[in-house]
Amino acid sequence: MAQKYGLLIDNYWCTGCHTCEIACKNEHDLPIGQYGIKMLVNGPWELREEGKWEHTYYPVITEYCDFCADRLAQGEVPSCQFHCLASVIEYGPLDELAKKMEELDRRATILIP
Repeated sequence: MAQKYGLLIDNYWCTGCHTCEIACKNEHDLPIGQYGIKMLVNGPWELREEGKWEHTYYPVITEYCDFCADRLAQGEVPSCQFHCLASVIEYGPLDELAKKMEELDRRATILIP
């Protein structure tokens, strides 16, 4: 059975800067309105405890994501991971990413195209 790969995103530390989107669009020369990875926003809304707010960012991959196959063939990481300012994106085998996800005590997502 072939090894499957994905992206681990630590949403707790994602700042929503959209650098992953821009890096992907530039890498694949995608037109306006098409994304390989797209930033979604959850919130803001006030939590039960007055004065505390929830505002979370969730990068998600689309059908245009190929994990930057050309970069991988050259031994490089996907462009979104390379350019992520908060270093919250990691590409790798799903079993390894799942183990790392278990170690995180906060929100994290594994993305698979």
